[in-house]
Amino acid sequence: MMDDFGLYPREEAFDPLGVMLFKALQVIAFLFFLALLAVSPDAKDGKIDSKAEFIITMDWPDNHPDDLDLFVQDPAGNIAWYRHREAGFLTLDRDDRGGANNFIIVNGKKIASPIREEIVTVRGIVAGEYTVNVSHFQATTGQPVAVSVKVQKLNPTAQVIFDNKLTLDHTGEEKTALRFWLDAEGKVLDVQQRQKSLMETFRNVRANGADLDPKTGVRMPRRE
Repeated sequence: MMDDFGLYPREEAFDPLGVMLFKALQVIAFLFFLALLAVSPDAKDGKIDSKAEFIITMDWPDNHPDDLDLFVQDPAGNIAWYRHREAGFLTLDRDDRGGANNFIIVNGKKIASPIREEIVTVRGIVAGEYTVNVSHFQATTGQPVAVSVKVQKLNPTAQVIFDNKLTLDHTGEEKTALRFWLDAEGKVLDVQQRQKSLMETFRNVRANGADLDPKTGVRMPRRE
């Protein structure tokens, strides 16, 4: 044969055991990669998964200078508001002060945020009546402000139980956006818009000379 004279390089001898071991190593590496994908969820910076049963949002026009506030009371009398952001299962996740100090920090720089929105989450179920009120803390434009209030039930699937608009037009004005009732399982039994003042609750406590209630956070609203 010609390769006997060194005209062509001789091929290495075929080793079936070595090939099988190499293929097995490839399969193991592939399975290990799949296992890593299964146990390592896709993480995104700044994303925090938190359990909530209901989410209540109030928003008004972007870049509006007026300061509006969201108040939510649960059946136990707990009230979530800017002075008491956690009350029972209620949490005020965002307190928006309108044009007053409404900034976000990006790369160490303060940038004015155009969004006007307050958010309260309900993280557990207590049967009974919930009251959702909005208050015009500071009117600077002298013009009526259109306010949107939405309540969403999140479990077992997302469901909007209320979505409506109302108008506030002067400092100190308070309106009930809605009152809704839950049973022990979190089912919505009724939704009404009959007025109920939560600000009056604050005034009554102050008039009676009571101290700040650690459960309800009751105190006459004022900013520092």
